[in-house]
Amino acid sequence: MHTLWVRLNAVVFFGLTVIVCLAVLTWFSTATHRGYPTVETLELNKLTSLRSHGNKDIAVLTFDLHADLEKAFNWNVKQLFVFVVAEYRSKKHPLNQVVVWDTIIEDKEDAKLHLDKQRVDYGLIDQGTELRNTTVNLKLVWDHMPLTGRLFMESLSKSSFKLPGKYV
Repeated sequence: MHTLWVRLNAVVFFGLTVIVCLAVLTWFSTATHRGYPTVETLELNKLTSLRSHGNKDIAVLTFDLHADLEKAFNWNVKQLFVFVVAEYRSKKHPLNQVVVWDTIIEDKEDAKLHLDKQRVDYGLIDQGTELRNTTVNLKLVWDHMPLTGRLFMESLSKSSFKLPGKYV
């Protein structure tokens, strides 16, 4: 005869198997969804400062961002982690990427971003003194965080600007 523990084990693992199967079906239902948000504007508004501090260049700036990320949502997306990346090249490193601003969007209704003169949360910091006379590209990146399934990121590069040759 089967004991109580054997029967309990069978019931628990049957329940777990059903949950895993439902999670896989959930993932399949949205695996091919590709909503392409629109980014109307992502550009430098004003360079507030460019200075050297402890053998590191630091740039502080404001930017304008107008984007509609509603199409990135579907019923399986819990939230979007949205951030602006500043990319530039230097002699030491062929590609430098610095996150200068970020936010979390939990509802589709909050997915329309209209930011004017938005100050960066994190300064554009170079681990040397190579920011002067550098071309910087601004890129909007959104990271999908689903209820179940794989995580993936999408991005759109929108504008570039050149930093001045002297400290401001």
